[in-house]
Amino acid sequence: MMTDPHDSEHQHTLREAISIIPDSCYENPTGKGILYLLWAVLIYGFSLGALFYTDNPVLLLALWVLTGLSVSSLFILGHDACHGALFKSKKLCRAIGRALMLPSLHIYNAWDMGHNRVHHSFTIRQHKDFVWHPLTAQEYHGLSRLQKAMHRIEWSAFGAGIYYLLEVWWKKMVVLRSSKKLAESIRQDKRFVLYFVLLSVAGAVAIGLASGTGAAYALWVWCKVLIVPWLIFNHIIGATVYIHHIQPDIAWHADGLWSKFKGQVEGTTNIRVPALLNLFFHNIFVHIPHHVDPRIPFYHLPAAAEAIKEHYPEEVHDLPFGLYDYWRATKHCKLYDFDENVWLDYRGRSPQAEDLAVA
Repeated sequence: MMTDPHDSEHQHTLREAISIIPDSCYENPTGKGILYLLWAVLIYGFSLGALFYTDNPVLLLALWVLTGLSVSSLFILGHDACHGALFKSKKLCRAIGRALMLPSLHIYNAWDMGHNRVHHSFTIRQHKDFVWHPLTAQEYHGLSRLQKAMHRIEWSAFGAGIYYLLEVWWKKMVVLRSSKKLAESIRQDKRFVLYFVLLSVAGAVAIGLASGTGAAYALWVWCKVLIVPWLIFNHIIGATVYIHHIQPDIAWHADGLWSKFKGQVEGTTNIRVPALLNLFFHNIFVHIPHHVDPRIPFYHLPAAAEAIKEHYPEEVHDLPFGLYDYWRATKHCKLYDFDENVWLDYRGRSPQAEDLAVA
């Protein structure tokens, strides 16, 4: 007998949410994945070429943003491959995924462990989900002055890139100490990324010497083509992950109160982004179905989202794309009270209390 998901006495489960997703949402023909891959590589190649040939300040700014978005686009496709959703072949997913994550300097197997096995398994669970995990007021007050200053920077409207670079890329990939079972594969991927960086430096220097512009200018070319777009990528992805899981009405949960349904359905949001931006983001902002079942290819996420929303209209967080919601979250969501299940600012005020005061 099928359980009515609208029954107030019924405790929703993740298995139930997965069961309502149409079978058609799992179809992932190889040709379709390759077409999206070629599109992303084409835009990335164009932006790299344009960056290589210009030093015009105005053009540089525009091209840095474009290239940062292009790196994000490649990374998101690599992320889909890492979930095994981009192609049917696991070997193809692994090979393409590793390559697509090179421009973002991501260590594939370390990312797989932290993102797929930890973040997706324990989304918004206290002491488990490390991505944008909030501190309690007591934990914050126990920090040193420097640590408090860093927390205020990272959790500000402009700190997402710094947070992602330090807390995710550096701590969870570069200096990560993993289990013996995964250590060798992660070391191999670290070497893979290191070789990519060294080859890009050597290539830039060789081009500089061959063209007569010199090694110093060649290093500038390397920085403007690889490093600056990478820094922009860190901010784009840091802010993207933030807005997926940090909102005044998204609760985090202590161990005993957490469930897979709360984590994967109630613990994230769907954001309706403009079509032009979605050319780079590949539906990653349609985030609830991705968390319900990461095996869904990105181009089927909207259809899966509709099915989930139809069954769980009260549980689904759905927002239009806009800077206001991001600004509001970074203003109010600084610390978390796990006893009361509310977000707090640094003064200990909850968004609900402030909204009542304004009203």
